[in-house]
Amino acid sequence: MQFYKYHGAGNDFIMIDNRKNIFSPQPNVINKLCNRYFGIGANGLILLEINNEMPFMRYFNSDGNEATMCGNGGRCFAAFTKHLGICNGNSIKFMGIDGEHIALFNPDGFIKLKMIDVKKIELIDDNYFLDTGSPHYVQFVRDIETVDVDREGKLIRKTVNFNNGGTNVNFVQEIKPGEIKIRTYERGVEAETLACGTGATAAAIAYSHYFEIETNPIDVKAIGGNLKIYFERGNERFENVWLEGPAKKVFEGIIDIDSYGKDTI
Repeated sequence: MQFYKYHGAGNDFIMIDNRKNIFSPQPNVINKLCNRYFGIGANGLILLEINNEMPFMRYFNSDGNEATMCGNGGRCFAAFTKHLGICNGNSIKFMGIDGEHIALFNPDGFIKLKMIDVKKIELIDDNYFLDTGSPHYVQFVRDIETVDVDREGKLIRKTVNFNNGGTNVNFVQEIKPGEIKIRTYERGVEAETLACGTGATAAAIAYSHYFEIETNPIDVKAIGGNLKIYFERGNERFENVWLEGPAKKVFEGIIDIDSYGKDTI
């Protein structure tokens, strides 16, 4: 089976063109494919399918379970459609689990992805919880380098939004007005990742809300690279939200998918 490997700011994905249903997603198989020692290695797997004549992005976390929207994955999905010749222009519309998205291809090679509007920001224990296509908990800290992200993130991950599968957890520090640094513990990966697009979006919006920052865009510095978040701000609502950043093909190959149905790990 043909596969492709992409990354967006270090958030890496296995991409499969599944328009002809060549791959039947099974959690144990996806988990093995994403394993960095016994498989290809990735934070998640993305299938390109067609739904109502539109490209449809199906995203699976590395634990093998189908998940909600992934912002960095969405940019990689857009780049993948370009590579396959599905998109021949400077923009593409596609569907995700959270609805329709638009991706714009910048001359500098970056991709700008339209995200969902954020209609509600909840305050939980002096921290913030919001949905940017995936649920995110945002905690502002004084020194982000001293945070034990795996330990602290794991403690919060299942206690917030418990009835809906828990939450992603973001630790955020202001560097200067309009610029923040982020570290994210991702649910489904169950570890810190180099970047998270929906997390960067949540962090930027919570930052603008909390600090009453009018700067737009907000620069978000992740371990794996830099992202920009654009939005129009209302009272409790953020509209016309865009996530901008890199999306690059790393390599492609062919894998014997039948061997991954066996209990080899």
